[in-house]
Amino acid sequence: MIELLFLLFGLFIMFFGALGLLRFPDVYTRLHATAKCDTGGAINILLALALASDFPLTGKLKFLVIAFTIAMINPMVSHAIARAAYKSGIKPKAVVDMYAWDNP
Repeated sequence: MIELLFLLFGLFIMFFGALGLLRFPDVYTRLHATAKCDTGGAINILLALALASDFPLTGKLKFLVIAFTIAMINPMVSHAIARAAYKSGIKPKAVVDMYAWDNP
């Protein structure tokens, strides 16, 4: 039963990430929505799979290692994509540009 709750919560989070990708105005806000929602949704889905699977303990630990890897790598990759977009000249549609303060 708890694995079903993790799975539904993961799907709920992923849905809002996809909605943010479709609705937000520029690459930075879209990246913000998808990075956070993909990380949280994937971790919840992997926890549900680890709990629901009939694998031995080593198989379940593989799901947890994948979840940990996603939690560590996804924010770094998102930051790198946002930085590359800024360096290539794509300006954010935000009122406050924090990168411009650091990189005159």
